[in-house]
Amino acid sequence: MTEQLAGWAGQRVLVTGAGGFIGRHLVRRLADVDADVVVWTRDDLDLADRDRVRAAVSGVRPDVVLHLAAARDASSVEARDATTAVNTLSGAWIVEAVPDSCRAVIRLGSSTEYAASPLPMDEQAPLRPRGLFGATKAAGSLLFTAAAEQRGIRSAVLRAFQVYGPGDKPGRFVPTVLAAARSGETLPLTAPGLRRDWVWVGDVVDACLDAATADDLPAGAVLNLGTGVQTTNEELVDVAERVTGRRIARAVGAHPGRSWDTADWVSDPAAAASMLGWKSRVDLAEGLARSWAAS
Repeated sequence: MTEQLAGWAGQRVLVTGAGGFIGRHLVRRLADVDADVVVWTRDDLDLADRDRVRAAVSGVRPDVVLHLAAARDASSVEARDATTAVNTLSGAWIVEAVPDSCRAVIRLGSSTEYAASPLPMDEQAPLRPRGLFGATKAAGSLLFTAAAEQRGIRSAVLRAFQVYGPGDKPGRFVPTVLAAARSGETLPLTAPGLRRDWVWVGDVVDACLDAATADDLPAGAVLNLGTGVQTTNEELVDVAERVTGRRIARAVGAHPGRSWDTADWVSDPAAAASMLGWKSRVDLAEGLARSWAAS
């Protein structure tokens, strides 16, 4: 638990995306410090509806907003339109509606906003996303920051790299690897050499809370959340075998991979360290062991 939240009992904190993987962890952490948490899930409010978003925020009158909500559905024209509105516009709508007394609005962005790079990516890396999700997240971060600057509301965008931990969706990579360890079934893997920067979900929650309470954080700050270490898919499976004590059978090349997969994908988290005093504290082996114990 971050020391900065110790005095937050009774502070009204609005969390969007509260039903998601990271959102559930964040809400539990806020409950531990007796914050007055208002949770929004996709069942509570349509974040693609500007008037409803603004009216709902005005009714809550939050002291802090932690905007984690994101959409990914691209299955139809209507779904793509809704995804674009949620990822691109909802953050700006929230900023427009918060009271002047709001301490901060923090947006959880994504490393997919960046272009692929063979070098560690800092916050000056080009925004050249591949696919609808990254494009809408990148546009949303820019519009969110501009809206906050116009309002004079303190804001930050936290671009998380590959987040993992207990409670992640079953179809994602780490849960799939651990399920194969438990069941003994063969794990389909991508072609060798695809890398990601894996960051523990609790460390990402820490960064969200630290950014919300860091009153000296420059307005409009953008900070990368990652470990600065990248790991291939096959290396992660090796680590999973060690921490679970089970052999994981693999079919290398049987999985087609994702459109955004790349041979290099790693953060430069130096700005978060210097501005927030934040760093990822849980390494991959410990994080996989904790996930295994919780599965």
